[in-house]
Amino acid sequence: MVSTRSHPSNFPQPDLSPSRAVAGSPRSTYAHGWTHTPDPVTLLWLIVSLPLVFWDAAYVLLRPLSMPNGSLHSPIFTPYALYGSVDYIYGEKAYREHNGFTAAQTSLNIVESAGYLGYLWVVWKYGDGEKRVLAGGWGGVACLVGFALSVMTVSKTVLYWSNEFFSGFENIGHNDILSLIPLWIIPNGLWLVFPSYMTYVFARDILHGLAIASGDASSKPAKVVTPVKDE
Repeated sequence: MVSTRSHPSNFPQPDLSPSRAVAGSPRSTYAHGWTHTPDPVTLLWLIVSLPLVFWDAAYVLLRPLSMPNGSLHSPIFTPYALYGSVDYIYGEKAYREHNGFTAAQTSLNIVESAGYLGYLWVVWKYGDGEKRVLAGGWGGVACLVGFALSVMTVSKTVLYWSNEFFSGFENIGHNDILSLIPLWIIPNGLWLVFPSYMTYVFARDILHGLAIASGDASSKPAKVVTPVKDE
């Protein structure tokens, strides 16, 4: 005799929502949800710039020991003998006159760098795949932090340049233009160019997410390509 088994008339439908798929399987797709993919140029800039910023901060905070004739000057801070003669804000003049701008901007540099390290940690810890794609809450946190820090970096660098302009170039005016271009304009200009680009990239991703959340799929920000994970 062939027996029959009773089955439920209706099977429960699987939950294929993006949030459940992301949490449950590394082979899930992000095609229908917002994500933040770390920009390669941004990552490269942070890898190069962060060690330089911490080196700069160490020089400023360790003055006068890090300055020429100081016990810590050679060999780590030797290049600052030249830079301090180009930009007096880093030289003996500013230190002797107790100019607080140098240490003040350095304190902001430290805050920025700590935030950037936090961004990189989130990307490394919670990013998925080779491109370290971030979805959900951590993607939003990373994007917001990156945007805020980039704006902060640009604003602080503009202030640094403006301080020279409105003081009649008190700290760099003694240089000829051929010396100023490679030793001051280009190095400090990099902190305008790359953070400005980062501000654009993070703002684009934020606007993309807001457009999707509002249901305005026809708007330009919503048409930004969202990465899709292949199985």
